[in-house]
Amino acid sequence: MNDYQLNPDLFADDAKQEPIRAGFGRGLKAAGETNEAVIALCADLTDSTQMSLFKEAFPNRFVEVGVAEQNLVTLGSGFARAGKIPFVSSYASFSPGRNWEQIRTTISLNNQPVKIVGSHAGLYTGADGATHQMLEDITLMRVLPNMVVVVPGDSLEAEKATKLLAENGRPSYLRLAREKTPIISTDESPFEIGKAYVLREGTDVSLMGTGTMTYELLAAANILAEQGINAEVVHVPTIKPLDDVTIIASSRKTGRVLTAEEGQIKGGFGGAVAELLSEQLPTPLKLVGMQDRFGESGKPAELLDYFGLTAEKIAVTTKEFVEKTAQYHREY
Repeated sequence: MNDYQLNPDLFADDAKQEPIRAGFGRGLKAAGETNEAVIALCADLTDSTQMSLFKEAFPNRFVEVGVAEQNLVTLGSGFARAGKIPFVSSYASFSPGRNWEQIRTTISLNNQPVKIVGSHAGLYTGADGATHQMLEDITLMRVLPNMVVVVPGDSLEAEKATKLLAENGRPSYLRLAREKTPIISTDESPFEIGKAYVLREGTDVSLMGTGTMTYELLAAANILAEQGINAEVVHVPTIKPLDDVTIIASSRKTGRVLTAEEGQIKGGFGGAVAELLSEQLPTPLKLVGMQDRFGESGKPAELLDYFGLTAEKIAVTTKEFVEKTAQYHREY
């Protein structure tokens, strides 16, 4: 088991919550303090994306592009070519949603180390509704050659991820949620780009989650334990490059896998796991997430429940999956 320290108060009534994007803001400011090459560009959403901390600390290294997302990433590529380390931020529905072609051509194709920060992604965007609930970004970004894709599980991981992305020298996408979510980790918890972490050992099924869904899987595992199902929980904050070793090892151990994501399952995180297992270790697999449809307006808790993404709903889905699916341990 990985030496991953969970927040000891994770399931307390007064457990701390914080927007994941807040961790990005702190991490970007820290990265700027460490390296003068780090710069920031934003598309008129400086406060919302939490770039304001960097702007206040380093006004001469901040560029307000305005509502021009195609220009945002194209400028970022130019700055990267000139030796800078640009972080470019907007809502995920606009970047990469509106400017994917420019990301593909000016950043990925040229292998420029621009850090694309998609804030307000997923159902936690809430009442803004389907237009702003970006659910396709994981799919869009992981298919791009050279692109790293990171989806932190909480604000502390977002802070750690931001600092590491400033040093990785590669085109990268960082996905952030809007509203407060539980802090699952601690300052001492390990985080490495390209690594997945076993947060709870189990033998009956592997619950693999990314982003905000890892908390729901941990809570679902507690519910399942009361029902006699011993679930392993694997946190996968890096979707590309995927940690094949950890995912394969857990799948081989339990013989059943359920993935959960706050986005489209087709081509998303679940799709990535399906591709891996189909090639290396065919395993019964259940994909939980958005089932080929758009979101709706509502409070985040209401939306998670409606789309079956709460711990309680995931526990029911997992129980049904385990009861009807035999564990599979054959390799070819």
